[in-house]
Amino acid sequence: MIFTRIAVKICIALTLLAVLTVAGCKAPPPPLTDDTLVTSEVAGVTLTHRYAVQAPQKFKPVNETWRALYNSSVMTTPDYSGKIVRYLETGKPFTVLGVVENHWLAIADEDQPQLVGYVPLKAGVISDRYDATVRSDRPKPRKAAKQQVCVDVGGDSKACRSRDTATWILD
Repeated sequence: MIFTRIAVKICIALTLLAVLTVAGCKAPPPPLTDDTLVTSEVAGVTLTHRYAVQAPQKFKPVNETWRALYNSSVMTTPDYSGKIVRYLETGKPFTVLGVVENHWLAIADEDQPQLVGYVPLKAGVISDRYDATVRSDRPKPRKAAKQQVCVDVGGDSKACRSRDTATWILD
């Protein structure tokens, strides 16, 4: 009888030990995919972005609405070595969160403060200056210079002909 009590106490102790051991275990965190949202702190600013988008090394806050000057690739890194996340459409607004290394812009969608990716500085302009920038960027029509072929006829006179016609005019 004493032997059975000791066996029962040992069995209860081992069961309790097993329960405490399993209770201390945590489930492993889910694996990170490209679409998993993460946060990074750069220069005192907390940025929320997808795991696929690399956090910048340097960050100067801007927080202004810009418009795209041309169709541009939005990259996962602030240079051309990253992957393309999406494209900016010409004239469409986007939010510039800040300027990062290599003079690239960290951008977000207009309605969300989440970092989407990076575009070159020349890909856009502040919304207020968009119309003026597009107007000034259009090529100016050039007037064709009238080229003439002139020869001295004698004295102060000369004969000229334009390259478009075969007519000579005496001056």
